[in-house]
Amino acid sequence: MVDEERGYVLGQTRAAAQRLAVQDAHFAEASESLLGDLEIRPRDRVVEFGCGPGAFSRRILRRLGVGGVLVGVDATAGLLEQARVALAEAGPARFEPIQADIGALGPWLEGADVVVGRAVLHHVPMAELLLGRLRIALRPGTRVGFLEPDFRSPMARLAYLEATGRQELEPLRTWASTINQLYLVRLLSPAVGATLARTLQGAGYGRVRETWDECRSDRAMVENMAMFYEEVRDRLMSLGIMTADEIARQQQLLRAAQPESLPPAWATFRVACEA
Repeated sequence: MVDEERGYVLGQTRAAAQRLAVQDAHFAEASESLLGDLEIRPRDRVVEFGCGPGAFSRRILRRLGVGGVLVGVDATAGLLEQARVALAEAGPARFEPIQADIGALGPWLEGADVVVGRAVLHHVPMAELLLGRLRIALRPGTRVGFLEPDFRSPMARLAYLEATGRQELEPLRTWASTINQLYLVRLLSPAVGATLARTLQGAGYGRVRETWDECRSDRAMVENMAMFYEEVRDRLMSLGIMTADEIARQQQLLRAAQPESLPPAWATFRVACEA
């Protein structure tokens, strides 16, 4: 997953990091709930899958104290460096950036008390295989949790409302369709969260708890969507998913939208368990 053909399907630049910061604000409540589910303790060793530039990492570090360690694993050197700089004074715990493919499950997992990831599994080809192998690599009792976006379930409501007169919902429906197409072309699963709890139960994890929450529509959500188009413009065009004119039109529609009047356009699956 490190090379361009198989790597992170979205962007890897500072602009991408800015979009992820906007996404962090949008996922704030669900993120804190997941960390609460995992009962992180001050001296825990936490391994974060796909830490990126460190927005979710900062939330983890707030819960760690002296003696605590956060191992941030990501395949992209540039994003890891941004995380290292951003988190240098984030708290008393130590941050250890590791450049690696999380699918390979390296020695950085040793001694983990907690393994966590936010919006990362849907970037992993056949994530179910990773989750099964992960259990073998962890000590019994290791707390494990993931937050995954749901781009699919809200589409039915959007399609219905648009078909019954809510034409202003076109850009939400188009965005959801576009991100799903992009992931599917890259042989990834944008809906991995829907079966995540069942997958973990099947692999023998214990105390599996699942929560599904719709994300409110707000300015952060709309800006995240508009920035997504900017981030993957070239890929959408090269894959024949959208033209430059179509992308520009959708961005214009999004930025003209009134977020407070929009229904939820995505949701999250929050799953916690023990190895």
